Amino acid sequence: MGPTAPGVPADDPHAPDPHKHPALLGLSLAALGVVYGDIGTSPLYTLKTVFDPAGGLALEPANVIGIVSLIFWSLTVIVSLKYVTLILRANNHGEGGIMALLALAASSVESKKRLKHTLLLIGVMGAALFYGDGVITPAISVLSAVEGLEVAAPGLQPYVVPVTLVALVALFLMQKHGTSGIGAVFGPVMVLWFIVLAVSGLMNIADAPRILEALDPLRGLAFCVHHRWLAFVALGAVVLSLTGAEALYADMGHFGSRPIRLTWFAVVFPALALNYLGQGALLIADPAAVQNPFYRLFPSWMLYPMVVLSTIATVIASQAVISGTYSMTKQAMQLGFLPRMNVVYTSAREIGQIYVPGINWTLLLAVVAAVLGFGSSTALGSAYGIAVTGTMLITTVLTFFVIRYAWHYNWTLCVFATAFFFVIDAMFFSANCLKIAEGGWFPVAIGLVMFTVMATWGRGAQMMVQEARVRAGTMPLKPFLANLLARAPARVEGTAIFMSNDPAGVPHSLLNNLMHNRVLHEHTVFLTVANAPVPWVSEARRVAIETLGDGCFQVTVNYGFKDEVDLPAALETCRGAGLKFDRRTISYFLSRATVVPTPGTGMALWRERLFAVMLHNVGNVAAYLRLPADRVIELGARVEI
Repeated sequence: MGPTAPGVPADDPHAPDPHKHPALLGLSLAALGVVYGDIGTSPLYTLKTVFDPAGGLALEPANVIGIVSLIFWSLTVIVSLKYVTLILRANNHGEGGIMALLALAASSVESKKRLKHTLLLIGVMGAALFYGDGVITPAISVLSAVEGLEVAAPGLQPYVVPVTLVALVALFLMQKHGTSGIGAVFGPVMVLWFIVLAVSGLMNIADAPRILEALDPLRGLAFCVHHRWLAFVALGAVVLSLTGAEALYADMGHFGSRPIRLTWFAVVFPALALNYLGQGALLIADPAAVQNPFYRLFPSWMLYPMVVLSTIATVIASQAVISGTYSMTKQAMQLGFLPRMNVVYTSAREIGQIYVPGINWTLLLAVVAAVLGFGSSTALGSAYGIAVTGTMLITTVLTFFVIRYAWHYNWTLCVFATAFFFVIDAMFFSANCLKIAEGGWFPVAIGLVMFTVMATWGRGAQMMVQEARVRAGTMPLKPFLANLLARAPARVEGTAIFMSNDPAGVPHSLLNNLMHNRVLHEHTVFLTVANAPVPWVSEARRVAIETLGDGCFQVTVNYGFKDEVDLPAALETCRGAGLKFDRRTISYFLSRATVVPTPGTGMALWRERLFAVMLHNVGNVAAYLRLPADRVIELGARVEI
């Protein structure tokens, strides 16, 4: 990928052209199906995990009321106040998510190089942890739904894992077909799901109305003061009720903040609150229901229909996380933190619907390993929280720099606005750190691997650009071209486009072409693809052209990190600037660098070798740029870093 173009603004900060939003009601229904699948299915396993006998928390009415109070007020403070009220305002030209927030935070401290570098590292770690979430969410969600079979018929227990694996494999196999077909039913299914959550909870509250004491925040505080260490450990399971909160922010670009806020306060929050209160009432009235308090809310004749509905709801929740992983991967590629991978656009109408085969199959292998390795939703609960809370903590940190340096709010206000949430996030994260040995190591390991890959690729790509600029210092493009044209080289018909990471330097492909073919094309274009730290770049600002004389041009094509890359389509706009050519006569010259790891001042030698391997196996750049395969010429170059 090319250099970053920080000065390129988006088309419309609040309503990017690729997303023409329908009416509020329809958009709210769609948001209900996509945004709230993960947090909406948390009641399947949260209380079951909290009162797991291995945790040591006694199942008695005071403890049940205290835990339900903590869940209710966690939803209120973290989701309602932090995400819905504050974080949704921190948008990058209308776009949300950890990568969008990272780009916004980093650009707001552009002049503070060391601080920017630190923020980039923190943000990349948050993105890396999201991959851990992308593995655990499908595993725990679908597994917890299918576990309803053993509640309906204990003899079916041996079939829980196999049925879960079949559902998950089918889900990942469907990804290549896109989500537009089944997406239409996501909203109505989730409406039914939240209605069932609310009604089942309400019916059980009547059996033990004492549970309504949980609405008093002092009951949760009293629980923490009384139990201290046990309460701190329990926070690691309470946080399961918040899984999916990041989706509120990540999917803002698809739906806008208003539909997300509306569906949260009107549908999701009331339904979740009623269901958790209902489960708490059930546990007070019947402690034996702790085996699976969610499914015990329902009469026996409803168990099989609920297993089916729960499985569908968890597949929807998993789909949202998987799609989010694809989107974040594409953003990371265009921001320069991941190597190019094949991206398939599964819808001709919806730009956000993409499929990344390499990520899909890697996720599937990791999800299958998680299901087989942990075997139950309770065991997976120990692994789940650390990735979620780590990402939440990093989001709070990045938000501080956005509201301070991008919005220029008062320093004291910024500290108090974020320190409150930082302390809560830090408590949840610390509580989950206790579970590293019990399974928390799994998402941490995934996060560390992804962080190493992303940090190494980002640093290696930066070193490649620096190396190109060093060459440009001794051989700048314009003087080189002037000297070349003065010697009147042989010219041939057609257009040659030489791709270059650095617009000031001489492309390796040009030097190799002159050395081997000794000709210059009638029209010669030096083209750089630049990445702007905004979601979308307007078509009016897509291409910048500079005439170098005698049929030579310098062209920069700008893309935002959510734009669909299509270089031939972008070049069509050059016609209005006087650069006319026939697509059938264009030859695209690309340099394929071979990195030679060299001990010295760069990265550690093992990281240089890792970068060299990634660069060698990088996705086809011609396919990524959508260049016609029969018009591409690749010329090799060796680069020492």
